[in-house]
Amino acid sequence: MFKGISKRWLINTFGVILAIIVLLVVSLSVAVRSLCYASVENALVSHSKELDAVFPEGVSDSTDTFIDAASAYAADISYKDEVELQVLNASGRIVMTSTGFVPSDETAPDYADALKSENGISRYTGRSDAGEKIMAVTRVIRSVQGAELGAVRYVSSLRNANLKVLIYTLIASAVGLLIIAVVALSGYYFIRSIIRPVRGMTETAQQIAHGDFTAKVDKMYDDEIGDLSDTINDMAKELDANEKLKNDFISRVSHELRTPLTAIKGWAETMQYGVPDRVTLEKGMSVIVKESSRLTSLVEELLDFSKLQSGRLTMQMERMDILAEIDEAVYMLKERALSEGKHLLYDDPEEMPIIYGDRNRLKQVFLNVIDNALKYTPEGGMIGVQVYQDFKEHTIKVVVADNGCGIDPEDLPKVKDKFYKANQKINGSGIGLAVADEIIKMHKGTLEIESSPEVGTTVTITIPIFNEAAALDDDTQPLGGMTT
Repeated sequence: MFKGISKRWLINTFGVILAIIVLLVVSLSVAVRSLCYASVENALVSHSKELDAVFPEGVSDSTDTFIDAASAYAADISYKDEVELQVLNASGRIVMTSTGFVPSDETAPDYADALKSENGISRYTGRSDAGEKIMAVTRVIRSVQGAELGAVRYVSSLRNANLKVLIYTLIASAVGLLIIAVVALSGYYFIRSIIRPVRGMTETAQQIAHGDFTAKVDKMYDDEIGDLSDTINDMAKELDANEKLKNDFISRVSHELRTPLTAIKGWAETMQYGVPDRVTLEKGMSVIVKESSRLTSLVEELLDFSKLQSGRLTMQMERMDILAEIDEAVYMLKERALSEGKHLLYDDPEEMPIIYGDRNRLKQVFLNVIDNALKYTPEGGMIGVQVYQDFKEHTIKVVVADNGCGIDPEDLPKVKDKFYKANQKINGSGIGLAVADEIIKMHKGTLEIESSPEVGTTVTITIPIFNEAAALDDDTQPLGGMTT
């Protein structure tokens, strides 16, 4: 379990919390120790002030007087259970204690410090000769002439203070352990709430990667993880839809390729195994030429789509007259419209402003749009092509309208998508409009489609007018031809 996210959480979060708690416990222990030791020291200092009543201004008449007065004072104190009072002679040797027990070899290292201090008082924290942790306050008593007669030493064991420090440390440690346990428990459930959905997503993603686009992630929480689950499920739906479109596309293209190849092969075999009459020969050659052109157009469409997908679709941009390309596109499809019994009408304006574009690619777009209009318009129907200038938007609009079968509202938003084909009964690869739309976008224009079932379809192509003044100021719009 402790790998990946769990391991990172354990190292980062849990490690930081543990370090903070250890730091707090140590800091609390030091603070409590300081307070306890300060309390003991203050008590000893306070007791030492009682000597002012026994030895005014820390002075005694003689050594004997000092020893007698200090001994009487030591025997009479009321806090013998808390503090041991020791009487030291001028050489620093203990001669009397409040407990009645005089050690033979115990030293008082703080006596020498008291002799050196200005006020004759010193403080000591350390261990006694018996090894016990103690704190002592020593006050020197001098004669009237200023000679050192000895000292009175207040000694307190630090056992109780250290016990308090230990108790508070243990309490703080217990609280810290409790906090760590609570954090660990809550963190366990939190990490689990992340890991379980992520593992489910991983398994589902693996299923999707192996082609099972029906796999779904169970949404467990309404948060970022839940949003990610929805995204994966939506992705699976899109992949499933794209897979179906791709399969339909492959099937459709295979059919589109097979049909002209079959016609070409059939007529070629007819002319190979016999000499047909002139009418039959002309008809066969006409079919071969027509189907070869259809096959060539389909292959070019597929190549353009491949370039579009790989980002290799290029434009040879130059200043050009859009009317010349529209006229040629209409002329190329005029005979076909007549042969199919359809009316192709073109309102040819006298003049249009110059645009900046690729002649061949724009003609390819116009041919594709008019060709689609012819495909979906029944015999006797009408296709109208109109070109006009939009002075407000500073653009040229090319409108191709027909009164054909139209497009259903649910199919209309998808007709420019790759592989999508609204009407499966009509021949076509389903990628022509996707390529045409991309070409127009590369000309900084738009291709918009409006349609109603059984009423007809209107395609509006909008292309910006070439602005020579703007081109001179803008390095992104060159004046000469180039590849983009």
